[in-house]
Amino acid sequence: MKIDRYKFGVMIVDGKEFTKDLKIFPERIVENWWRKEGHKLYLEDIQDIVSYRPEVLVVGTGAYGFMKVQREVEEKLRELGIHLIADKTSRSADIFNHLVEEGKKVCGAFHLTC
Repeated sequence: MKIDRYKFGVMIVDGKEFTKDLKIFPERIVENWWRKEGHKLYLEDIQDIVSYRPEVLVVGTGAYGFMKVQREVEEKLRELGIHLIADKTSRSADIFNHLVEEGKKVCGAFHLTC
């Protein structure tokens, strides 16, 4: 999967447009992703990604970086050896693509708005 473009509220992945938050796995996309709390990322919000055990999880925290990754997420990922990269969604999209091009087993969790 490759992110073709991101702008506030819209992400295009492999030619398909998404206007709701999403999670990207190497072979599928989870559309219309809802979290326990809109601007906080908890472990239960990404349990499917944790179970998948990617090498890297890239989190797009929104256009302005409002979504915050909770400490429990950071600790669990570190415990499992999953590298976490969290940044504003525009930068995270670029990082995600770079890791995919490098052949890494990478998943993404992207907040598309604020």
